[in-house]
Amino acid sequence: MHPILIRNNLKILGKGNQVIVFAHGFGCAQSSWKYMTDAFLDDFKVILFDYVGSGRSDKTQYDYHKYSTLDGYACDVLDIIETLGLKDIIFVGHSVSSMIGMIAALQKPEAFKKLIFIGPSPRYLNDRDYIGGFEAADIETIFTQIAEDYVSWTKAIAPIVMNKAEEPELAGFLQGCFEETEPSIALAFAMATFKADYRDHLKKFDIPSLTLQSSNDIMAPFSAGEYIHQNTRNNFFVVMKATGHFPHISEPEETIREIKDFIAHENIHTTRDELYA
Repeated sequence: MHPILIRNNLKILGKGNQVIVFAHGFGCAQSSWKYMTDAFLDDFKVILFDYVGSGRSDKTQYDYHKYSTLDGYACDVLDIIETLGLKDIIFVGHSVSSMIGMIAALQKPEAFKKLIFIGPSPRYLNDRDYIGGFEAADIETIFTQIAEDYVSWTKAIAPIVMNKAEEPELAGFLQGCFEETEPSIALAFAMATFKADYRDHLKKFDIPSLTLQSSNDIMAPFSAGEYIHQNTRNNFFVVMKATGHFPHISEPEETIREIKDFIAHENIHTTRDELYA
């Protein structure tokens, strides 16, 4: 197996010809897609991977300088695309992987057919007329908590971001995902994520994309998803009935349906008013 594929713990599954790549978010790994992947195996070639430093990737290749910005993670995506000779892929990115996918697609647009953003945010910090959901003090508190006691932080944050109190086992699953990442790497990834600002990149991006916005998402509020939709050409916007930041775990059926509808039709555009009418 190629060293890049070993480095990123790459898995190739499925029977179809159309390639769909699932990219996990901060603190997680490819295991976070376990509730969804089976639904795509008959019709797609499914690619799963772990970013360097996450999951079962080769952590000896982690470079704190390279991964100090999201561009380093986009390099992982481009490495995989080039190693496998992929083109016209469907890229599904959760949370920060939405912007990582966009960065990669801006560098190699011919490799991407469509992108799906699940719970995306181009900037987490509030800024003048932009509401990202966090003040600078909030972000510093997160960094401090991760640095001081990462396990306690994961235990506290998992049920909040999952937002599925009636199924506490899902928060437990998420906490387990978080704990696969070494605390020092988790802190570095958090800093790369929460300090990022990719709003200007949106205007350069025109590959068809879908923003899947969960209801009541503390990490990526409606304002962030709406900003992406309003500032990105060929972006479609769907507000889901699912709550929380991990709809691919808490409501996989709805998430699967929206992704497949977008892949098949590309003409969906649901506003918040339409959803809650």
